[in-house]
Amino acid sequence: MSTGRQRFDGWILGVGTTSGTRIVVGHWPRSPLGPLSDVMVQRPDGHRVLFAPHREAADFITATYTFDEVRLVDVAVARPDDATWTVAAGPLDLRVRTGGRPLLGRLLRAVPAPLARTPAWIGLLDRPARLLTGLRTTGSAGNGRTEWYGVQDLHTVTDLAATWDGVPLGTLAPVRPPVTFGFGSVPPDPGMVRVTTTVRVP
Repeated sequence: MSTGRQRFDGWILGVGTTSGTRIVVGHWPRSPLGPLSDVMVQRPDGHRVLFAPHREAADFITATYTFDEVRLVDVAVARPDDATWTVAAGPLDLRVRTGGRPLLGRLLRAVPAPLARTPAWIGLLDRPARLLTGLRTTGSAGNGRTEWYGVQDLHTVTDLAATWDGVPLGTLAPVRPPVTFGFGSVPPDPGMVRVTTTVRVP
């Protein structure tokens, strides 16, 4: 992949389970690597696993985030209806139901998408986001990379069914403790965000 700013446009799903497994799904219909989906999982003991669909995606993601294990597997993300998302990746099978927009989602939707995607605007939001939510919108990633999260919409997640090698992972729970793949976590409240992620590759 070339240097410069690389843009991934799609959705990020972040959920916790009562078993302690936390799951972050990236679904990217538009990316420099073509359409792709990936799954980052942190197990109750802290073990971090990346499921990526091919080596090129795995190499890019592991140059930006940190994992204890990487698996190249088919990652299938489907949306059978407006409120349901299904994910299958290696031993993980996941089905979630999304709900409406909270107040923050309505505020995010009010910002014009071209502005919400720009690194300059995202940088301005970083300090308020840290003060209000403890989350980062921009930061230093691995290997000298810088990353910006341009969030444009947010929906709650209302229900979850998940198994690992056929064993249930429990019911829906907050993403606690925070995941430790990179410089920031997803919000503790389970949610689905519409996002443009920009990564500056030196």
